[in-house]
Amino acid sequence: MFRMCFVCLGNICRSPTAEGIMLHAIAQAGLSTAFAVESAGTADYHVGEWPDRRSLAAAKQRGVTLPSRARQWLAEDFRRFDLVLAMDSDNHAALLRIAPDDEARAKVRLLRSFDSAVAPDAAVPDPYYGGIEDFEHVLDLCEAAARGLLARLAV
Repeated sequence: MFRMCFVCLGNICRSPTAEGIMLHAIAQAGLSTAFAVESAGTADYHVGEWPDRRSLAAAKQRGVTLPSRARQWLAEDFRRFDLVLAMDSDNHAALLRIAPDDEARAKVRLLRSFDSAVAPDAAVPDPYYGGIEDFEHVLDLCEAAARGLLARLAV
């Protein structure tokens, strides 16, 4: 089983959205037994909390479930995952700083690098201080990247 984890700052908006989108795409492709998907945050601000209510509402409108509670990424998580997908360059840099070795650092990628329609360093912007349209935009970005990621992984 291939294991991946989506990582943002607090693990209540972007990364749980990406996790839910990816789980949904995997299920639709009939590949649920081939992949394990989780999310985490580089900070401990929201540990134990459910995703932001606006993330939940926007995802529900698309038939997507956001199933996990917030947790903080730990250096030992590098052993558990084959791919670590950061939502932006700040979280990417934070993950690289705590990676214990080159093998771990090689697992870290920006999520949107799997969306061929954008630059490989494109970010998923944090919608936390925005409106519902910002959360819907995050869903759009995560869906596009998830399609590309799944196409790459399912070959």
